Amino acid sequence: LKSVTAMSSNSFNLIENSTVSTPSGKGMRIGIVVSEWNGSITGDLQNGAVETLKQNGVDENDILIYSVPGSFELIYGCAQLAKSGKVDAVIAIGCVIRGDTPHFDYICQAVSSGLSQLNAEGDVPVIFGLLTTNSQEQAEERSGGLLGNKGEEYAVTAIKMVGFSRKIK
Repeated sequence: LKSVTAMSSNSFNLIENSTVSTPSGKGMRIGIVVSEWNGSITGDLQNGAVETLKQNGVDENDILIYSVPGSFELIYGCAQLAKSGKVDAVIAIGCVIRGDTPHFDYICQAVSSGLSQLNAEGDVPVIFGLLTTNSQEQAEERSGGLLGNKGEEYAVTAIKMVGFSRKIK
């Protein structure tokens, strides 16, 4: 029998392991909807995304940032921004840290389902940037700490998905 190793965010980095180069973001308009909940984490993820977008050619004036109170509200925020016609892609940024109640599971499932539905039914790619961790420490490790900044990956994914969308159209 062949041994299979589970892939986790600890061992995989989209930017380092990509087989396709990132196209230029020049002329792309990218929206970011960011949750205020766990704001120190989501703020760092947002900063990582913005810097990466700029490094890849997206003009600072073409990055539109809107905030919503919590991760659940990312669904509405992303839906409205995608419908607005103002952007070529939307990055949803949130952070949910497991607690002692099932609230974590309900929020993660709802946001995953809602953002998935937007992607399946919409014309604008919505990037899943919901960081789900078991602890504050894990969140910090993934928002600029030991494991890098997932916001950078969200930005690269947005650029690649706009490129994909443009190829199809």
